[in-house]
Amino acid sequence: MRARDLGIVIGLGTPGPLNAITDVAGVRVGHTTLVSGDGPLVVGRGPIRSGVTVVAPRSGDAAGMPVFAGCHTLNGNGELTGLEWVRESGFLTSPVAITNTHSVGVVRDALVALGAPDDEAAWSLPVVGETWDGMLNDINGFHVTPQHVLEALDSAAGGSVAEGAVGGGTGSICHEFKGGIGTASRVVPEASGGFTVGVLVQASYGKRAWLRVDGVPVGREIGIDELTSPYGTARSTLPPPGSGSIIVVVATDAPLLPHQCERLAQRAGLGIARAGGTGGHTSGDLFIAFATGNRFPDGAGQRDGQVGYNVRATGDKVIDLLFDATIEATEESIINALVAATTVVGRDGITAHALPHDRLVEIMKRYGRLPAA
Repeated sequence: MRARDLGIVIGLGTPGPLNAITDVAGVRVGHTTLVSGDGPLVVGRGPIRSGVTVVAPRSGDAAGMPVFAGCHTLNGNGELTGLEWVRESGFLTSPVAITNTHSVGVVRDALVALGAPDDEAAWSLPVVGETWDGMLNDINGFHVTPQHVLEALDSAAGGSVAEGAVGGGTGSICHEFKGGIGTASRVVPEASGGFTVGVLVQASYGKRAWLRVDGVPVGREIGIDELTSPYGTARSTLPPPGSGSIIVVVATDAPLLPHQCERLAQRAGLGIARAGGTGGHTSGDLFIAFATGNRFPDGAGQRDGQVGYNVRATGDKVIDLLFDATIEATEESIINALVAATTVVGRDGITAHALPHDRLVEIMKRYGRLPAA
């Protein structure tokens, strides 16, 4: 179930055929979801509510080819490894993986090993992001393994993307509802290039009262007196309501330069704001954008003994449309994560309730965003 399945339309732009990041040709997404155990937390045994999500920028004969990329930090209480090299070089040279906070190291190491054959001194600075799932998951049990990373990569494909409580978002809480993975896309008019922008989020942030859906204060309407917050049943030693993070991956087939990718990444923060995110002190709001519109095969541009690239870029009028697309797709990705997620009971019986579809539709009708009849 997704927002548009309920009749909820976010923004003014046109989605791609799948309304997903995989509408950008060549982009693939894979998940490994880890769910086992119930009851009290026993560190090292569970309960486990976690996983890994990977986004691969290219496929086919271009699978190993780098892409121009840029990044942005709204609030830095989090991790997205490899960003210093992305800023320095302007290139993304690995898949982007997302997991839980305390599994960043093992996921990064798995991606390094994947690119390092036994007979070579290969070099790698992969990009791995995280959000905290310790409210529901045995996060200090370190249950994510290199094999789970390989499984996510092996499953990576184009087409529809599983959303909600899957992959790295299995234990996510968003606006005090169950959160997780969400995705959406927008297509620029053909007269302006027909480019696609796709977004994938791992949404694990936000206070209930701040949640907005197409501008409607849904979080205030469904208060914790109606549907309890997972924070209400958690020990006082855990973070306060609204704690958490969001990782945003923006992809486009437009021919952008690295600084233009950075500008796209910045606009993800506006999409988060439209959904009610504030980039609070305890939140890691970290974004990366990459563009597949330029190709860099080995020896590209070689002529008269010189090696170079034939690089294209979009103009200012087009990039404004890409900004709009990024903002809308980010906002809709968050709402899709909330709509797709199902209620999850985690460690110590802590429950993250799904956003109830019937109440959401009723509220949207009352505010005039859906037909009353």
